[in-house]
Formats: sequence, C-alpha cells, structure tokens
Amino acid sequence: MGIKGLQWFVTNACPDACTMVNLKEMAEKHHISHPDSSPVIVVDAMGCIRHWYTPESWVCGGQWQEYLANLQDFIKAFMAVDIKLVFCFDGVVEQKKRDEWVKRRLKNNKEIARIFQFLKSYRQQPGRGMFFIPSGLATFTRFALKSLGQETICSLQEADYEVATYGLQNNCMGILGQDTDYLIYNTSPYFSINKLCLDRMVTVMYSRENLCHALGLNITDLPIFACLLGNDIVPEDILEGFWQKCVASCPSKSQSYDKRAKIIRAVASYISRIPCSYGSLKDLEEMLPLASDKKLLYRGVESYLLPGQQSPWLPPSVSNSQILKQETAICLDQEIFQLAKEQHVRAENYMVYNVLSKGEVECSNTLEDELDTELPGQALIYRPVRQHIYSVLLQSGKDTCGAYPIVKEWFVYFGNPMEQPDLIQPIQLDIPGGTPSLRTLWLTKGPEVQTLRYSVFLACFHLQDMVEEFQLLDAPVAAVCCLLIYLTLQVDSLSLEDLNAFVAHTLCLQGKSAAQLAGLQLAQVDSRAVQLGSLFIRGLTTLIMANSACGFPMNMDDLMPWKVFDGKLFQEKYQQSHRGSSLEELLEGNGSLHMQFQNLKSFICKACVVKKRTIQSRRRGNGFITEMQEGGRECSFQQAHTTSFVPPYHSRNRGFQWRGPQSYFYGSEAQPSGRGHRDQRRHRGQRRRFQLAPRFDKMQRRNQYEMSKDSYST
Repeated sequence: MGIKGLQWFVTNACPDACTMVNLKEMAEKHHISHPDSSPVIVVDAMGCIRHWYTPESWVCGGQWQEYLANLQDFIKAFMAVDIKLVFCFDGVVEQKKRDEWVKRRLKNNKEIARIFQFLKSYRQQPGRGMFFIPSGLATFTRFALKSLGQETICSLQEADYEVATYGLQNNCMGILGQDTDYLIYNTSPYFSINKLCLDRMVTVMYSRENLCHALGLNITDLPIFACLLGNDIVPEDILEGFWQKCVASCPSKSQSYDKRAKIIRAVASYISRIPCSYGSLKDLEEMLPLASDKKLLYRGVESYLLPGQQSPWLPPSVSNSQILKQETAICLDQEIFQLAKEQHVRAENYMVYNVLSKGEVECSNTLEDELDTELPGQALIYRPVRQHIYSVLLQSGKDTCGAYPIVKEWFVYFGNPMEQPDLIQPIQLDIPGGTPSLRTLWLTKGPEVQTLRYSVFLACFHLQDMVEEFQLLDAPVAAVCCLLIYLTLQVDSLSLEDLNAFVAHTLCLQGKSAAQLAGLQLAQVDSRAVQLGSLFIRGLTTLIMANSACGFPMNMDDLMPWKVFDGKLFQEKYQQSHRGSSLEELLEGNGSLHMQFQNLKSFICKACVVKKRTIQSRRRGNGFITEMQEGGRECSFQQAHTTSFVPPYHSRNRGFQWRGPQSYFYGSEAQPSGRGHRDQRRHRGQRRRFQLAPRFDKMQRRNQYEMSKDSYST
C-alpha cells in the first residue's frame, strides 16, 4: 500500500511528526515498564529488502554470501541492545490488490529494459540510481532469516495489515519499515528503515498523533484521509475532481507548498469540516465517480481497521474487518491443508499453500532481456516443472474424469500483458506406480518413503531414472546438476561454454568467503551472463517449490543461493569460458579440481545424451559467435524424451503467448507413449554409474565405472 506523497509531506512539511529516537534507550524504557517481556520490533521485511541489500554488485544475479553476512550484522546490532526482531513477509496477493500488483510489474519491465540497454551499450553495471533487486531476493531472504534463528512469518493476507496487527496485539515497541500505511493504522509506533543508523541505533519515528494535530484530524479520521488521497484500493484517477474542489475551497496559507502538499492539506481540511459519521461517508461515495463499485470508500476505510477496532465513519456493527475468511480450499484433506498452512506461516515452504488454497500463484519480475530471442523467460522455461509440481499437490483434487484443477499463474515474462492469469493444466508424472498421495509424501516416515520423495522430486525435472546417481552427490552439487541438466534439455541455445562456466563456478565457489567474493573485480559485465544468472536463481526457487511439494527430500538449506551461486564469480567464469580460456585458468590454477570438473561435466552431458540432446560449442567472446560440435559431429538439438517435456524453446517461439487451459493439454504427452518413451525405458535398463567428484570415497566404494574416454572436453 502506501499513500503517494505523504512520506514527503511528513518529512518536509510536517516536521513535528518526525522525531529522531534512540532504539537502545527506548528498549531500556520498555524493560522498565514491561519487566516480564522483551522489547519487540516487528519488521516489514518487504519494505526493508532494498536497505539490506548493500553489496556493490547487484546486476549479475546476486552476491548471496555478502547479503547473508549483512543480515547477520543487522540482527546482531539489535541483539546487542536486547531487542527481538520478528520478520513478516508477503505470503499472498489479495484480489483487491491484483490490478496494482500487475501495474507495478509492467512498470518494472520498463526499468529492466533500460538496465539491459545500458549493459549492452557500456558493458558495465548501471549506477545505484537504476538499482533493481536481484531476482528471488524476497523469497530467499525469508529462508536466510530462518537459518539465522529469527522468527519469520509469511502472511495469509495483506502483509502490512498483519504487521500492524502483530504490533498491536503483542504490545510491540514498534514497527520497522518504509510504508506510510503504518501512519494510518492505529498500532505501534512506526520507525523508518531508511533513516536507521545501525552504528548508533538511531532512526526516525513517525508520529501519527503529531500528524493529526498538524492537520486538524483525529486518529480515527486517518483511514478516510488515506482513501481520499488515493491508495491501492481507491485509485487516484477518480479523486482528481474531488481534489480540485477541496483545493478551491481551502486556499493555501503558504505558496511554498507543492501541488501534492496542497492537496493533502486541502483534503484534511475538508474532512475536519464534515461530521464524522457513516452518513458523511455515503455522501462522499455519491460525490465521487465510483461507477458500479459504490462501496469502494467503505472497503477502503474498513481495510485499515485492526481486530477489535471500530470506525465512526462506518456503521457501529462493523469491526474486526479483516478477520481471515474461511474460504473453500482446493485441497479437501483438512490435515494436509492445515499442515501446508502452518508451514507457510512459518516460512518453511514455498508456493504450496497458495496452490492448495486458491490454486493461484505469482512470480514477480526477473532480470531478463526481452530483446534476446535465444533465451526465453524463466517463467516459460520452468513451467513444465511447475505443471508436474501442481499434479503432485492436486492429485486428490482430480474430478471423476481424472482432470486436475486448473492453476492460475501470474508470472511476468516478455509478451505477457497480464490482463488475465495464464491457466495452467497440471501434468501427471511418469513414474512407476503413479504419483503417491500427499499423505504418503508428507506424513509417512521411513527410509523407503524418503527415497520415494527424492524420486518424485527428480521426476518433476524428468530425472527420476537417475536417483541412485544423484544420491551419491553432495546435496548442493546435486541441486546444481539437476538444474543444469534440465536447462540444457529445455533451452537449445545453451552451449558447452555455458556449461563449462556453470560447472567451474560451482567448484570454485566452494571455500570462498564473503570477503573474497566481495573483492572480486570485473572488467566488464556481459548481458547474456546476467540473464543466465537470473535464470539459475529462478531455478533454485523452482527447486525449493518442488522440495516443499514432495515432503522435503532435501534440506532446504542445501538449495539456498549462498551455497551454490555468486553473481560476480559466474560472470568471471562465463567470460573466461567464452573467450576460450584453458581449464587451468577456468579453475584458478587448482589442479585438484580438474577431475571433479570432468566428472561433473561428464555426468551432466551423458544425462543429456540419454535424452538425445547433444551440446554444441558456441563461443561468444568479443561479440562474435563461432559454432562447432565437439568431435566434429553434426549439431543436433532434437530431444527424444517427449512424453512429458514441452519441446525445447527455440528462438522462433519467443514472445508467443499461451492462453486458456486448452493450451496446456499436451495431447499424447499426458499419456506416455511413442518412441521417446520406449527409448527412455531402454536407457533405464542400460544405466551406468559415473564417477563423480564429491564424496569420492563413497563413490569408489560403490565400484563405479571410470569416466568414458570420449567425455566432453573443456
């Protein structure tokens, strides 16, 4: 939410509403007045993420170890003054906010386009003025905070409402964020994250009482005041005529105010002159051009009422306005649904509750180049995986004809105007015995079930015939290999050089500290590597979604980006690989990594060969592309495994929009048959185990075959 211009007004035209406070001193006073409880600040995490992300590099995919260290320092500063932090994240997008959500994402698309234009013109990261948070930052921040031992909440409704409610009901010392709605809610004091100085533990506290005094309003007038200035519920365009009348009837006492400040004072003056009653609100609704939605102001005022609160602008019977309504969930198994809900609130799973409750999910912008016709949007690339995840989650929701419920996706990608959601048909997994129930995956215990979970997890990426091989890898490396195999099968423009860069990056990242990664300097930034980095990070969010759905066959911590990715390091490896650097340079002179590199690369390439995907060398150094096939063989991009895979995305399909559920029924693909399926069965019987670098001792005990002599070279 937030009210346009109010933050500027409070800071510049109403200085009495801004007070510099010392949080340590406030905590000490809180201890004296509440000896039985520690001082608590509830944090609007989404409003703080930009403040937390301070690494110099942001465009390459994220400096995740640096970011994690920043979060640790932030937490330690509050612990040092005995203040407990509770972090709250947006867990849903409510329908009343969907239009505004879409509007902001389309605006973000334009900002991202300018970033890539800058990258391709100057081959450097833009200045902080064009800063855009790394893809997936909000998702992974909640897991980062949990890993650091912090209480983390994922909301079931509008996050700022839950933050304000938590502050009120738990007698919190304050709310930390940067959203003027916290001036409107009648809740705990509101502290500014932007003005926070960790070294001295001071910040600005915004006083709603002093704001009301300056404007001649009561605290209970603030909700109608916010609505008449325009917010996410009441759009500004229907208020312009009303503003003109207010300004005309309330000449400004000072010529120094800007237009928005004049409107704010004039609207406040108008409210102060009319009776504070439901009748006045109805008169306002008649005055405004509300079209068919005559209850818009009513709903706007109601949205600011916290549990137990009433408003003189609404009927006396209206209170507890936003107690979460019990809506019929798609998931009919109440025990499973309750478990998913509890895990969601504790920020332990990802997207699962959203699918099981309303069958509607969203994904915000990704740093992607809309003009790069060879790399599709991540939303399209990972869609087949999501379709399988939906089938796992909605197995019990099939109708009498065996059809799954449709899932609505609000995913941002080039060419999608987001005027309506994409309607996605879940696709059943191709695994022996069929897809197990959620009760089996989530509630049953034992080593056999854990293997089953892992098999279903890999089946979402069409790798269920490689369970044994993947189990021999350390979990973070297995996650990387899973993604790289999937991406190589899905995107035909991925080359040997790209694969070399990812594998070398994975190996070289091990053992590097946050300080070492921060000190890495790049002479230039490649725009394609920027998109590949973001694509990889979105792959990690897809992994944690699959892991959540399948009952956590892997530890979530092993799927986190600070374990497997660093933006600058990947940029360096990408550029080295594409300019033809030697393996020694690619691996930073560490000879002990050579065999690991070859083993992992062989593992990935042979998994692709089984599915008839040959990886081509395609060097892109200095802006030129040279193509060759390893061993001099003819290039081949066809893909044999067509039973469930969507065919690889070719550049001619770039920007093609799929609409309606019929677009996602893939005909024979839903029923495995044909040559591709038979080929896959034949290969299953001929599987070999490959010697992989991690856990060498364990793998040697398994007496694996040596790596083939015809393995792919650097």
